[in-house]
Amino acid sequence: PDDIPGVGRFAVVADPQGATFMFLQPNGPDQPVVPAGTPGHIGWHELYTSDWKAAFDFYSEQFGWVNAGDFDMGPVGTYQTFTAGPESGGGIMNKPEQIPVPVWQFYFNVPAIDAAAKRVTDNGGKILMGPMEVPGGSWIVQCQDPQGAHFALMAPVR
Repeated sequence: PDDIPGVGRFAVVADPQGATFMFLQPNGPDQPVVPAGTPGHIGWHELYTSDWKAAFDFYSEQFGWVNAGDFDMGPVGTYQTFTAGPESGGGIMNKPEQIPVPVWQFYFNVPAIDAAAKRVTDNGGKILMGPMEVPGGSWIVQCQDPQGAHFALMAPVR
């Protein structure tokens, strides 16, 4: 673990399949929970891994993940949703071939997907997939910033 002065103590670790994530113990009092869907905050977590069942078991044991339902996505396999509280928090699936290593993808909340996608391209980013509607009615788009980092956006409306 390392310390960030005035922020807290952190450690970057990897799960058994190699996807990295970070623990953070903030200094000071706990911050209030941000309401679901708040723009600018992460609204969905997605893990692309080499063995979704083993990864789900690992995270369930470590963090109390509960199966929130799974979906057959045809040739790409099963998409397992999970929760660790009252709301569904993310999904997990075997990674497609074009993703070389297991990795977490984060979906940032935005008010409207088309306007957000335009801001991405206007500022030198690329749209990799979408916009597309997903089960539950949200809209998503997967993106790449000008430096090559991948991220995703989600919105309640197109």
